[in-house]
Amino acid sequence: MAKLTVRDISVTGKRVFVRVDFNVPMEEKDGRMVVTDDTRIRETLPTIELLIKSGAKVILASHLGRPKGKREPSMSLRPVAARLQELLGKPVAFAEDCIGPEAENAVAALKPGEVLLLENVRFHPEEEANDPGFAEQLAKLADVYVNDAFGSAHRAHASTEGVARVIAKRGGVCAAGLLMERELKFLGDELENPARPFVVILGGAKVSDKINVINKLLEKADTVLIGGAMVYTFRLAQGYKVGKSLVEPDKIEVANAALEKAKRLNVKFMLPVDDVIAVPVKTDKLDKKGKPVMDYTNIRVNSDMNCPDDAAGLDIGPETVKAYSAEVLKAKTILWNGPMGMFEDSRFAEGTFAIARAVAEATAKGAKSIIGGGDSIKAINKAKLGDRITFMSTGGGASLEFLEGAVLPGVAALTDKPTGCCCSR
Repeated sequence: MAKLTVRDISVTGKRVFVRVDFNVPMEEKDGRMVVTDDTRIRETLPTIELLIKSGAKVILASHLGRPKGKREPSMSLRPVAARLQELLGKPVAFAEDCIGPEAENAVAALKPGEVLLLENVRFHPEEEANDPGFAEQLAKLADVYVNDAFGSAHRAHASTEGVARVIAKRGGVCAAGLLMERELKFLGDELENPARPFVVILGGAKVSDKINVINKLLEKADTVLIGGAMVYTFRLAQGYKVGKSLVEPDKIEVANAALEKAKRLNVKFMLPVDDVIAVPVKTDKLDKKGKPVMDYTNIRVNSDMNCPDDAAGLDIGPETVKAYSAEVLKAKTILWNGPMGMFEDSRFAEGTFAIARAVAEATAKGAKSIIGGGDSIKAINKAKLGDRITFMSTGGGASLEFLEGAVLPGVAALTDKPTGCCCSR
């Protein structure tokens, strides 16, 4: 069922609580935190600007990081308010809390067309617990609820689901923002009956992360191209040696079931015919999570389906790039989720970047290209091809769950659009 959007509702003079995704990267510079990538802020500007133009009192709410229910100064949204103010070209007020007197007074001071950003909702443990009392306090600030945070819509938290339920219960409207509307359109409507050939590109580390998506998309796709470390679980299932490649031995039956399903449905299911391998070597360095940082030696293309015992597969090889690119260039609809290799290391990035170039070229020829969030977007942006893609989802985990066919709590809580609706202000 289609959901009401901000285009369909009257908001003039009303307090509109907008759940946005301002979970942006930040770092300390000269003793203060600054936003280092404002992509997520920019993506929700159309919704905010429409509400401003319509005379709404705009109240923005978001999480940032994982403060675990405690006030963590490095995760304050104050720097985000400053950046949003620059992008909007008009003042953005900031409330030191998202509930209570601080928030209520800040909202009461708003005039139509003005914008307020509340402090990080995750400074309160009740947010992630979807506590009814906390949701009531948030809902007390608003007349209308708008969700423009698709990336958080798979979580039933107070600001993504609870507030909407409270506002709906008292007869208020709960609508999708313009970004949310686009997400539902491209990941839902466009893929429901895709123009064919429909080519799905799936990468990433684990079969277990993608198997539900694989199973769902096998029922719609003409061709599925597999990359990333999950290749090696499929290879193991086929009886090949995988060396030191990342693999899930307990998912062999799952991989075989996917191969059988593809065969049964006559879907072309392609695995790499060559790969880039290297010998992993431990260093004395640790990453941000405290895990040993690996270096790699003896980097080479391997045309054997078996991986040497001392090596790991880290990217698709040149012959695979040719074969995959040829499939992509025939496509009319392309869905891509997950990189082809460890693209963060330039030595293992060519496979991912080559597929990105093929997707961009196919798009230029008229195909619709949809990037399903997460690392795929990072790779596209790193290849400087973002402006040549039809749509890039902000979702990550939400994109995957939506593609699996799961009901997202943040979407389910929105008001259904009446059949034959031609709502307007």
